[in-house]
Parts: sequence; structure tokens; C-alpha cells
Amino acid sequence: MFQLAVDRRQLDEHPIRSVKLPKVPKNRKIRIYSDSECEAILRAASNVQQESVLEWDLVITLALTTGMRKGELLNMVWTDIDFSEMTIRIAPKANTEETWEWLVKDTDERVLPLTEDVLQLLIALQNRRPAHYPYVLVPPRRYDRIQLIRQGKAKGRKKQWGYEDARNSVINNFTAMFDHIKKKARIQKGTFHDLRRTAITNWFYEGLEVVEVMRLAGHSKYETTLSYYLAVKDDLVDKARRVIRHRVSKEMLDKCLGGTE
Repeated sequence: MFQLAVDRRQLDEHPIRSVKLPKVPKNRKIRIYSDSECEAILRAASNVQQESVLEWDLVITLALTTGMRKGELLNMVWTDIDFSEMTIRIAPKANTEETWEWLVKDTDERVLPLTEDVLQLLIALQNRRPAHYPYVLVPPRRYDRIQLIRQGKAKGRKKQWGYEDARNSVINNFTAMFDHIKKKARIQKGTFHDLRRTAITNWFYEGLEVVEVMRLAGHSKYETTLSYYLAVKDDLVDKARRVIRHRVSKEMLDKCLGGTE
């Protein structure tokens, strides 16, 4: 309208030409696991379970129900869980005798809900674990090894435990093991982080608002959360196509495809 007024010489110049349009996140495809894929992954995780390694079935369940990142899961301690309120608090950890330094990505901390069945799994795990092990998911044998590294007593370890280790090395071969589970589940594509993406997308499917999902996911940028919302909206097109009741008649198809004689 303003440009038309300039062209007609009704205005000397375009009054908002220098105003930039708001940025809109690119409508990229979000990789999420279907319900059947999630069930297959959990079955495979249970089948490859070993006592001395990570309890993968519980890790995957927590990722799917809370949307927690890998680092948040592996650096979670028992005091983060409020069993009476059925919540998990995502919070940074200080460097103490029992815990190593770890920081939360994007936001300082947030609180996530737990369902009754997931809470029972955590209670059962706590009852199985020896006392005085602060980390929920880090197996005792691995925790003992990390403590030796932190104290400089681990054989074959040239450097001390640092912040990057807390981010990437709490569990050795984490990605390779998840890929093994995925292969057992006969799923070719996807990463562990896609479990988080699945949880976030499901929150939108259940009707949560963008701001609510942003808080639960721990996103500092609105655009990051909005990309999941757009992915859900895209899926609505396919959902609508599947439920359309009216079908084109065979006569009309023959007419369009074969022409008239």
C-alpha cells in the first residue's frame, strides 16, 4: 500500500522500507520416533541389558517421558528427584568430593513432571543400588572409576577429569551402544537426541502452548521451540488427508486419466 502511494506520488518516500521482517524459523523436518519404534527400542534395550552397564531401558523411558538431554540424564543425582511431588529438577552441579562440575544448557534450571509408573521404576532402582552413590543412572562400577580419575589414581589415564568429561565421557561408548540397540530394534535412522525431539513434539500434540513447551524443554530461544510446533502443524496436513471421507469417483478418475472418447 505504501509503495503504491509512492508510485502515485502521494507520498515522498516509503515510511517503513527500512523495517525488517521478523525472522521465521526454517520449516525443517524434525526426526521423531513413532510409537511402534519407541516400543521396539525399549524392547531391544531390555534384551541387551547388562548389570555392569547403563540401564538403557530406564534411560530411554526417561528421555521419552521428560524430554531430558543426554547430559541432563547422566548428570542427574538422587537429590534432584522429589519423590513426594513426583518431579525432577534439572540443576547444575558443583565440584565436590562426591559430584563433578556440570552446567545446564541454555537455562539455569527447570522442573519436570514424573508419572507414577516412571517414579516406581526410579524407586526400584534406588532400592537395588548400594548406598552412597549419588548419581541416578551412572552404574556404581563406572562411578568408582570416575572417582579414581578425579583423584588422579586411575591407571592409564594421563589427564585429570574435567568439565568436558562431565559433558561427553560419563558413560563410555554411549552413542555406539544406542546405535546397537537401534539396530536390534531394526531402526536405521535416528539418534538418541531424537528421543528428546519425540517427547517435545508429543507435548505439542497433547495441546501444550509454545511457551509451556519452551519452559519444559529448557530452550532459551523461542525459535528453537517453534520449529517443533511447525513440524506438528506440517503433520496435520497428512493427518487431514488420511481422514478425508469423500473419495473421487472411479468415473471421474477414468475421465481425467484416460480422457473422453
